[in-house]
Amino acid sequence: MLPQAPRLGVHLPLGDGLLKAADRAAEIGATTIQVFVDNPTAWKRRITPPKKLPQFRARLMELDIRPVAVHAAYLVNLAGSEPSFRAASIAVLASDLVAARGYGASIVNVHTGSHRETTVAAGIERIADGLVAVFDAAASAPGSEIDGIRVALENAAGGGSSLGVTLEELARIADAAAARGITESRLGFCLDTAHAWGAGANLAEPEGVDAYLAKFDRLIGLDRLLMVHLNDSRSARGERTDRHEHVGGGEIGERGLGQVVRHPALRNVPLILETPGMDEGYDAINLARVRALVAGEPLEPLPAAAFEVSSGGHRSAAPD
Repeated sequence: MLPQAPRLGVHLPLGDGLLKAADRAAEIGATTIQVFVDNPTAWKRRITPPKKLPQFRARLMELDIRPVAVHAAYLVNLAGSEPSFRAASIAVLASDLVAARGYGASIVNVHTGSHRETTVAAGIERIADGLVAVFDAAASAPGSEIDGIRVALENAAGGGSSLGVTLEELARIADAAAARGITESRLGFCLDTAHAWGAGANLAEPEGVDAYLAKFDRLIGLDRLLMVHLNDSRSARGERTDRHEHVGGGEIGERGLGQVVRHPALRNVPLILETPGMDEGYDAINLARVRALVAGEPLEPLPAAAFEVSSGGHRSAAPD
């Protein structure tokens, strides 16, 4: 890897065993990872942590795999107004935040959610209020220790009543959270390149990448960018859909993604892949393709079979 290259990793499925997953990360050369701490499509949270969690954490430390990020449950929607769903979202995100400590995680990534056909302004206020409730609930949980763990709000591709689609919306969320006393040491952001592309950002051209990051810095601050989900896209630009593709095999392409991975402002920002076929061996292939981009090398064409695997970035599996 080149000097000052960013830390590169994947969303790591844990369903086959924690230690096997750690060994897989080492095998493919991941230097950072993202995981689920529980079933991402269920409200119910496990009562006790996995038995081999201490060994998993020790193995990651031994391998110098860091930072570790937790992806919160997909069901979480802090922007919604329905009381019971909102309460469940706060409880689940707080639970995932507390569980993150056991994995050695410093980031808990969560989608910004949907205002559910109310208004953008109302949804932003609910996100900010919800974050206050999440941090309060997590801090009051028995034996919890969440200092040093930051929530990362992930930009959305758009469609429906999504929030966090534009940088302006993300900045408004940051301002609303700050007005409630949520500091930058608690809250940051995650940039998903496929989502930004779906929302209309021109990330296929180096100039477009530069302009997008400059705007992010102006409105939010690149010091608050905690991680990047480095995904190519099957969607057309501005289509407001979220369909991930292999690195350099989609509509963004290698010129745009190459500019992202080599951008000097992102050298200290971990890059996580959520590309297709992660549990079918394409985790290693896509990581190798990112390393080629970092080195400024052209990418080899992908075989036709690569485009037949699921476009889902990672398996919905809870740790054993």
